[in-house]
Amino acid sequence: MNSRAVTVLVVDDDKVDVAAVRRAFAALHIGNPIVEANNGIEALEFLRGDNDRPKLPSPHIVLLDLNMPRMNGVEFLEELRADVELRTTVVFVLTTSNAPDDRQECYERHISGYLLKHQPGRDFPQTVAMLEQYWRANVFAG
Repeated sequence: MNSRAVTVLVVDDDKVDVAAVRRAFAALHIGNPIVEANNGIEALEFLRGDNDRPKLPSPHIVLLDLNMPRMNGVEFLEELRADVELRTTVVFVLTTSNAPDDRQECYERHISGYLLKHQPGRDFPQTVAMLEQYWRANVFAG
């Protein structure tokens, strides 16, 4: 297990959903750093340290929404997996889409899990608790 805190990059343009993730972290007393990006372009800037954005420290995981402006979740995954330095980034999709095609596209791009938002107030704490168990049990590369 890594001794450094896992930074969580939340890539979502819906401020209500981002706030729900933050509330779930607080309710579960999880102090991991959370960084917000409104779309895939901003997320890549954080991961690469581009455009005066601070480079996200390792280890980190990404919570990714699919439906966003500028660069959606699938486009982000394509760019991420094509980047030699970022291709092993751990990504969990957190979305309202239960479409089989969306799931298939994401798993083909090597996500770690596909999680449905459903009812953010109730489901987010359970989702966040599962994610915390995941990153506490894992030994990350780098």
